[in-house]
Amino acid sequence: MKIHKAYTLKYRRKREGKTDYKSRLGLLASRRLRIVVRRTLSNMHVQVVEYTPTGDKTLVSADSRELLKFGWNGHRGNTTSAYLTGMLCGLKAKKKGIKDGILDLGLNRAIKGSSLFAAVKGLQVSVKIPCNDEYIPSEERIKGQHLKKGNYDEVRKKILEKWQ
Repeated sequence: MKIHKAYTLKYRRKREGKTDYKSRLGLLASRRLRIVVRRTLSNMHVQVVEYTPTGDKTLVSADSRELLKFGWNGHRGNTTSAYLTGMLCGLKAKKKGIKDGILDLGLNRAIKGSSLFAAVKGLQVSVKIPCNDEYIPSEERIKGQHLKKGNYDEVRKKILEKWQ
C-alpha cells in the first residue's frame, strides 16, 4: 500500500482567488473601520465596513448607479464617477458620525492615478483616510476635463446640496 502525505485544503475563498487573508488580517488587526473600494467594468462600489466576530457589518454604502438620481449622464466606471461616488459615500459617512478609516482595496493593485484612488480622494472630503498623495489622479482627470461629455460640476453641486 502506498502512503500519501497529509494534505491541508486551503480556504475556499483563497482557492477561488477572492480573498487575500494575509492583507485582511493586517487590516483587521488595526481595529479601525475599513473603507472598501471595489470596481467593476461599469460601476464603482464604496463601503464603510466594521468587523464583528459574526461577520462584517456594512455601515454606509454608495454605488455609482446612485449618481443617476443626481443627473449624471456619463459612464459610471470612469475616474470622475469614482470621485463622485467616493464623495457621496463620504458625506453619508459624515452624517453617521464616521470620521476616519483605513483603505481596503482587496485584490486590486495600488496603481498611481487609478479610479480607486479617485474614490479615495472623494472620500477625503469628509472622512480622514491615510493615503499617499502621489497615488491620487490629477485634478483634470477627476473633474473630467479629458472627457467629451459629462456634467461633473452640476452633479457635484446636487450631491453637496442633498447631503450637507
